[in-house]
Amino acid sequence: MSPTQRLHILSALTESELETLATTWEIFAHPHQVPPALAPNGAPWLTWLMIGGRGAGKTRAGAEWIRAQALGLAPFAQEAVTQIALVGETEHDVREVMIEGVSGLLAVHPRRDRPVWSPSRKRLEWPNGAVAYAFSAEDPESLRGPQFGCAWSDEMAKWRYADAAFDMLQFGLRLGSQPRQLVTTTPRPTTLLKRLMVDPSSAVTRAPTQANALNLAPTFLKNVMAHYAGTRLGRQEIDGEIIEDRADALWSRALIESCRVAAAPPLRRIVVAVDPPASSGKRADGCGIVAAGIGEGLVFVLADETVTAATPSLWASKAIALWRRLEADALVVEVNQGGEMARAVINQVDISVPVTPVRALRGKWLRAEPVAALYEQGRVKHAGTFPALEDEMCDFASSGLSSGRSPDRLDALVWAVSTLTTVARPMPRVREL
Repeated sequence: MSPTQRLHILSALTESELETLATTWEIFAHPHQVPPALAPNGAPWLTWLMIGGRGAGKTRAGAEWIRAQALGLAPFAQEAVTQIALVGETEHDVREVMIEGVSGLLAVHPRRDRPVWSPSRKRLEWPNGAVAYAFSAEDPESLRGPQFGCAWSDEMAKWRYADAAFDMLQFGLRLGSQPRQLVTTTPRPTTLLKRLMVDPSSAVTRAPTQANALNLAPTFLKNVMAHYAGTRLGRQEIDGEIIEDRADALWSRALIESCRVAAAPPLRRIVVAVDPPASSGKRADGCGIVAAGIGEGLVFVLADETVTAATPSLWASKAIALWRRLEADALVVEVNQGGEMARAVINQVDISVPVTPVRALRGKWLRAEPVAALYEQGRVKHAGTFPALEDEMCDFASSGLSSGRSPDRLDALVWAVSTLTTVARPMPRVREL
C-alpha cells in the first residue's frame, strides 16, 4: 500500500485495534527474530542463540519470546510457562534493558496482558500467574536453588562470570516437558559462546545492525557505518561477527587497527601484485590481487581484488583493471608456479602492461616475516578496510592458515610491500664448507 492508503486504514481503527496490531509480533518480526523450528541435530532446539550487531533487534526479540512463553502464545509457544529466569550482566541491565527498556518486557505487552513489575522482589507477575525472576550474572550463586521452564540470557558474551552463571542456570532449567532458553548477545570470542555455537542442540540466528535499519535513526546507521564499517570493532559490533586472534599469527587485530588510515597521501610509486594459482577450476586456489603504493616514506595498502575459482583470463582482466584504475607503475607477478603462463595470459589481455616477474627463494613464512616487521615499525598503513585480507593476516602462522588453504591474499600483499621496500631483496646464500 501507499503511505496514504496505510494512513487511511490505520485512521479508521479503534485504539484497541491499533494496540492489537502493534503488539502482534509475527507481523513485524524479522526472520532472525523468529524462533527456528529445529536444531542442527533435527530435534527441537534447547538453546536459541541469537547473535547480532548493535541495534539488530535482539532485545525486542527476547522480550517478545518471553511474552509468548508466559502467555502461551502461538506460534512461539505451545503452553504457558509459569516460572521464568531473566539473566543479564548486572541487576541494572536486567531492569533498565530487559524489563523497563524501550524494547523490554513492559513495552511489548498490550495493557490487558502487561505483567506487574516489583523491583524490590525482582520479579514480574502476569495476570495468568506466570512469574519471571531477575538475576544478575555477577552473582552466579543466586541461580542455585530456583527452577524454571525457560530462560532469557542477555549479552552473555559480556558476563564476567559467564561459565559459572550459565552452568548454574542449566541446573535450574528443569520444569515442564521441554525447558528451553534464549541467549541474545553481541558476539565476542568467548569460550562459552563458541561452545554453544557448535552444540548440536543449539539453533543459531545471526543478523547485522542493518537488518533492523527501519527501526533505527538514519543518522546513527550512517555515522557508525562511516566510522566503523570493515574495522575489527565494526565487524563485531555492527556485523555481529566473532573476531579473534590466532596466538601464533604474524599479525594481530590490534596491530592492523593501529596501522589504519582513512586515505593515502600522494604516492610516488604504485604496484599491483598478483599471486597466480597453479591451476584453474572450482577447486583451484584463489588468485591474490593486492595493490599498494609508497609515499612519505610509508607503504599504503590500497586494494584487495583477490578472486576465487576464476579462469586465467578473468583474473588477468581483474588485475589489469585495477592497474588501470590506480594508474599503477607495474604489475608484479610471482613466477614460481604457473607464473610464466600468468605473464603470457596478462600479455594476451593487454601487451602494454609492464609486468615485473618475481621469484620466491624462501617459504611463505620467511617472506612474510620482514613485512610483518614493517607493520610493527609503523611503516605500512591500510588506506581503508580489507576484511578478507586482514582475516588471512591474523590467521597466518608458521604452519600456514588454520583452514589449510593457500594464503593467496597474503602472498599478494607480501609481494606488493616487498617490491616497494628493500625487503624484496633476497638474502645472500652462504656456501657451507
